[in-house]
Amino acid sequence: MEGPSLLEVGSSLLEKVAGAGGSGGCSFSLLLALSAFVLSLGYLLQLSSRSRHQPGAGQEYPPYISSNIPFFGHAVAFGKSPIEFLESAYDKYGPVFSFTMVGKTFTYLVGSDAAALLFNSKNEDMNAEDVYSRLTTPVFGKGVAYDVPNPVFLEQKKMLKTGLNVGQFKNHVPIIEKETEEYFKAWGESGERNMFQALSELIILTASHCLHGKEIRSILDEKVAQLYADLDGGFTHAAWLLPGWLPLPSFRRRDRAHNKVKAIFYEVIQKRRQSLRREDDMLQTLLDVTYKDGRCLTDDEIAGLLIGLLLAGQHTSSTTSTWLGFFLARDKSIQERCYAEQKAVCGKDLPPLNYDQLKDMSLLDHCLKETLRLRPPIMTMMRMARTPQT
Repeated sequence: MEGPSLLEVGSSLLEKVAGAGGSGGCSFSLLLALSAFVLSLGYLLQLSSRSRHQPGAGQEYPPYISSNIPFFGHAVAFGKSPIEFLESAYDKYGPVFSFTMVGKTFTYLVGSDAAALLFNSKNEDMNAEDVYSRLTTPVFGKGVAYDVPNPVFLEQKKMLKTGLNVGQFKNHVPIIEKETEEYFKAWGESGERNMFQALSELIILTASHCLHGKEIRSILDEKVAQLYADLDGGFTHAAWLLPGWLPLPSFRRRDRAHNKVKAIFYEVIQKRRQSLRREDDMLQTLLDVTYKDGRCLTDDEIAGLLIGLLLAGQHTSSTTSTWLGFFLARDKSIQERCYAEQKAVCGKDLPPLNYDQLKDMSLLDHCLKETLRLRPPIMTMMRMARTPQT
C-alpha cells in the first residue's frame, strides 16, 4: 500500500499556511520550506516562461511591498491576519499599494476614494469572472455565475430576482419565525453556545426553506447540513490563492459535497417536473423562466443556481447576525430598548410577526446599520485588471 505522495503532503501543509497560518515560527519555516519545494516542482515550467512586471523608466506604479520570500511573498502574513496586514500597509503606504502572494501581484484600493476606481469601472476592463470563477465554479458548478460570460450571468441574476421580491419575502416572514422558534426551543433557559455556529446553522435552515422549497428543506438533516458546510469550505484563502488541481483536503471535501448536493437537487427537480402540482417558490421560478433566446434552464444550471443562492447570502447574514447579537449581548440597556420597541410595534404578547412591522422598528434598524458600519461582512472585493488603470 502506497503512502501519500510528496505533492499531497506538501499541499496539505500549504493549505494550513494559506488558510490560517500556524502557531510558531519554527513550524511556519518548516511548512514554508516543504510547500515551496513541492509547489516549485509544479510551477517550474510555468514560472520559467514568465517575467515579473517591474516599473520601467518614466513609469509610476503604486508602492510595492517587497518580500524576502520568493514566489510566496506575503501569503503567510496575509493568511494569518488579513485585516491586520492591510491596516498596517495602509498606515505605511497609503490607500493604494501592491504586494505578491503565490506568484501573483495584488494591488489593493483601500477606502472609498481609492475604491471608486473599482466600482466605476467596466467589467471588460476590471473583470470579475477572471478572479471569482476559480472560487465559485468548483462550489456552484459549471454553466452558472462566474463560469459564464457576463451577459449570461446578468440574465441568470434577473431570473433569481424574479423570485426575490417583496411579495415573496412577506410570505417568508412566518417561515423564518417558525424555523427560528423551533431552533431555539432546544436551547433551554440557560447555558453557553457558539453564536456564530448557531446562527450559521439557523440561516442555512431558513434560507433552504424559503429559497429552495419544502422538498429540499424536508431532507435537510445533519448529513446534508455537513455537505453544505463542506461546500462552504471551498471559499477560503487557499482556494483563492492556490491552483484548483492541488489535492488539498478541503478541496476534496468540497468536490465530494458538490457531487452529492447536486445529486439531491437533481432528484427533487425531476420529481417537481413530473408533478402536476405547482409551488410558489424559487425552484418553481427557475423551472419556469427562460433565457432571452427562449432556452430553458437545464437541471444542472438550476442545481448550480440553487447552491449559489444559498451560499452567496449565508456568509453575510450569519456574520452580521452574530456581530449584532454580540453587540446587543454586551449592552443590557440596548437589549431592553429593542425588546420594548418590539412590544410597542407588535403588541405586548408578541403575536406572529409580519413584514410591515419591521419598518417601524427603527431602533433595531439602527443597531443593524451600526453593526454593518463597524463590522462589514465583506472584507475584500476583487477584480482582474485587463487594461491599464490610473
